[in-house]
Amino acid sequence: MPAKKRPRQVKSEKRRLDIRDVAKHARVSIATVSRTINRIPTVDKLLAERVWKAIGELNYFPNTQARALVSGRTRLLGLLISEITNPFFPELIEGFEEIAVAHGYEILIGSTNYDLARMTSCIRRMLERHVEGVAVMTFGIEQPLLEELSSRDIPMVFVDSGPPGPFVRALIVDYRKGIREGVQHLAALGHRRISFVSGPLRQGSAQARKTAFIESMEEIGVRPAAAWLIEGDHTLEGGMHAMERLLSLHELPTAVMCSNDMTAIGALRVLARAGLRVPEDMSVIGFDDIHLAQFVYPPLTTVSMSRKDLARGAFESLRSIAENVAPPQQRHWTIPTKLIVRQSTSYPPGSTLSSRTPTSKPARTPRARATKTARPKP
Repeated sequence: MPAKKRPRQVKSEKRRLDIRDVAKHARVSIATVSRTINRIPTVDKLLAERVWKAIGELNYFPNTQARALVSGRTRLLGLLISEITNPFFPELIEGFEEIAVAHGYEILIGSTNYDLARMTSCIRRMLERHVEGVAVMTFGIEQPLLEELSSRDIPMVFVDSGPPGPFVRALIVDYRKGIREGVQHLAALGHRRISFVSGPLRQGSAQARKTAFIESMEEIGVRPAAAWLIEGDHTLEGGMHAMERLLSLHELPTAVMCSNDMTAIGALRVLARAGLRVPEDMSVIGFDDIHLAQFVYPPLTTVSMSRKDLARGAFESLRSIAENVAPPQQRHWTIPTKLIVRQSTSYPPGSTLSSRTPTSKPARTPRARATKTARPKP
């Protein structure tokens, strides 16, 4: 009988590349490869270019843990955000990651969802991974958690304000400029009955936006009615609830400014369900200028706060501490704002400049329509 063929052996797995292979391919020493990968600034630029070219050609992936052991640096930055479902934050993450990767850093993202236990877990995970800095792009963080970070001399950057300390930086958003432009835009159209839907007032940024609105209204000689100052929560649902409250009032505002775009989009939904037209019956302004704001109907007039500016300011402030690339006295970065006018704002109803026919009681006109339709079945 013919002998049975032995089963064909599977070829062994391809040998994993290491730093020696890169050094041989680039015709440099192992030490040069190591120093290049760890981004030691004294490496000759021509040699560094050869190393990175070899890494690309070999499709080599450096061992980040080994690099950290050798260099003593993880080159890892933490990024804390409030809510991953709000488009503002994914846009911020994208900008932060882009600039961090370009400078040889990685990022560790934590979404707190405004929950204390979750925030604590995120911060603990970042400490365990030995992050070199944390960008706190959320609000309402508890003082004990701040002390946990600051006690370890970890560089931190906050929006608007943070605890005192040599390793703390702040991104100061110019809320006043953008909101003032929004109020003046509405005033120029003829609006005086203007409502404001804030974020949660336990947050410093929400208070700052509300204060900017009230001061801007006083500039045009108007004190906003207390019933038109509504506290929201920066969500679509919060914007819907806020607009439902406004539509239940005896006298309606002719325009509404919202503390963020998600609130404004929720308000637009309720107005549409109530049979009210934007901007013919009521004008609406948001804040943030998220990408979606251009595509809602009507396209949303809003105050722009650049996520790229926030991301760049957050990264550069952390890098300035970690690498000593900026003078220590620079502790604040200013984030500009500006009004973006689209189609959700126009003249108030009953205005002689409006396309609508004037009525003897403009304040009650939207009210009469809203009473029948403000709460239809979904």
